[in-house]
Amino acid sequence: MAKVVLDWKTLHDFTKDAFMGVGVPEEDAEIVVDVLLESDRRGIESHGCNRFKPIYIDRINAGIQQPVTNFEIIKETPTTAVVDGHHGMGQVIGYKAMSMAIAKAKEYGMGMVVVRNSCHYGIAGYYSTMATKAGCIGFTGTNARPSVAPTFGVEGMFGTNPLTIGIPTDEDFDFNIDCASSITQNGKVEYYERIGEDVHPGTIIDTDGNPVEGDAGVALKKIRGGTAALTTLGGIGEDLGGYKGYGYAMVVEMLSAVLQDGWYGKALDGKDENGNIRPYHLGHFFIAIDTDHFLGEDVCRKKSGDIIRSVRASKKQPGHDHIYTAGEKEWNVWQQRKDSGVPINESVQAEFNKVRDDLKLDYKFPWE
Repeated sequence: MAKVVLDWKTLHDFTKDAFMGVGVPEEDAEIVVDVLLESDRRGIESHGCNRFKPIYIDRINAGIQQPVTNFEIIKETPTTAVVDGHHGMGQVIGYKAMSMAIAKAKEYGMGMVVVRNSCHYGIAGYYSTMATKAGCIGFTGTNARPSVAPTFGVEGMFGTNPLTIGIPTDEDFDFNIDCASSITQNGKVEYYERIGEDVHPGTIIDTDGNPVEGDAGVALKKIRGGTAALTTLGGIGEDLGGYKGYGYAMVVEMLSAVLQDGWYGKALDGKDENGNIRPYHLGHFFIAIDTDHFLGEDVCRKKSGDIIRSVRASKKQPGHDHIYTAGEKEWNVWQQRKDSGVPINESVQAEFNKVRDDLKLDYKFPWE
């Protein structure tokens, strides 16, 4: 499938104008676009402009996501807050919530903000990076539509539920582990469908307990139809530690619901009892720990840098000359892309064309 590189300025300006065209205020549109493009900067194409239209523009047009975000603080203490997002833009909610957590941490050492009634907030690593840039250790997680089966189960009972942690270092990039508690996620399967790649063996299980393989589009329909589910980290059963991924997924599910009295599990499927689409009611949590309230940011950065350098210097597997640490590959992708742009595949090209034409925006893309 042919890809065409779209430069950063055009991508930024077009997506911002498109969000504003469907009612997102300019200041909020800038936040949404920054989160979206950060995914492409890091090479996480499953969560970048690939999802621009189907996850955000289409949901706004369908009325299940609000373009104007009502960020309501339900309860607040010096170190905590509970927020209701009222189905606004998840990136705006996430940005404001983590900003609150960081501000509280800077004053009191630690801050935690939990959110209910939100929408998809993009890559979780954006928010943990907000924390590390501020000299804090950052945690975030979110629940999601039910598509992952528990160990010894075959039914999607919870989402891909990332548990994301950022720690400041003295390297060019901070340590930032941002990954789902399932082996793969819906966005990756959607991306495989777009590029014509088969699903990877062991990542999906059907209702008979058998692995689902082959065409990603078929697998995606099975997941959405309830006849298949994603597997947790460790895979099917317990032999390779699938119960560990299951346990971490449940931690994220609980922290995304229990402190904020939020929705969970099957209720997050985006449909009511009659099968009609509705808002997703997602929950998030954000934690910031200020390193200056311990022995200082410089000490933290130096020590964490020493740790990851010691790991990289360890003995390598035959055929490999480098050991990567979390955040390193993403940094490398940015170095490769920063002066060029983002490769856009044919299906996303068509989506960009449609959004532009529907909104009557004055853009000409390089693939035309």
